[in-house]
Amino acid sequence: MISDVPARPDLCRPGVGLVTVGTWHVGSPGRRRAALDAVARAWGRRDLPDDAGPLSYSMYAGEDGETLLHYAQWTDEAAHRAFVRAHEGGLHAEIDAAVPGIERTAPHSCTRYRSGTLRPDESRVPGCVVIVDVVFDGPDPDRQRDWVDTVFEALGSDPGLHPGGISGHFHLGLDGTRVLNYAEWESAGAHIEALAGPGDGIGSETPQWRRVRTYPGVVRGGVKRYSPALSLSAGV
Repeated sequence: MISDVPARPDLCRPGVGLVTVGTWHVGSPGRRRAALDAVARAWGRRDLPDDAGPLSYSMYAGEDGETLLHYAQWTDEAAHRAFVRAHEGGLHAEIDAAVPGIERTAPHSCTRYRSGTLRPDESRVPGCVVIVDVVFDGPDPDRQRDWVDTVFEALGSDPGLHPGGISGHFHLGLDGTRVLNYAEWESAGAHIEALAGPGDGIGSETPQWRRVRTYPGVVRGGVKRYSPALSLSAGV
């Protein structure tokens, strides 16, 4: 059964074999609030067994006032496909009846590869989630992992990381062409301040970070900030 929990999933939850990440464009802050309320109502009316839906389903409000990010954890691809066939159409129909005209992008399927925190005893609650999306010029799972490992080397050797960073959770796209970092920050202001520091983006001007920024085969990247809005979780 899916139930309300604080607006943050357990990113390292055991048993997660698939993560899907997608975006809804709703058009305005008011429509976004209405969409969040409609999602909560639609899920609240369904008493699904724990094996018939996601392990967790979370939503985040984009700082543009118009978008909602969706982050869902599943046991595996088969569980996701079965849910889409049996339940997603009804959920979307109920939500669309309350908020017509939502534009949905197809979700990206990925798996979490590595996670790290700024402090060993990290317990801060994030006020901002930063999604970093990196796209390569072709599928190569080894390259995906190597790029993430290169980032961890840069993080581990950086003498001046901004203290507002909390954690990073790196996901590998199943198509082999992209990496998504779900990064938790104390606040949007802390992330903006870190971007304004020395160096190009997050991180100091070190050889390790220069290797990340000039990594061969990266064709584009994106950085977007969100605020946690809603999280639902199946029992464990």
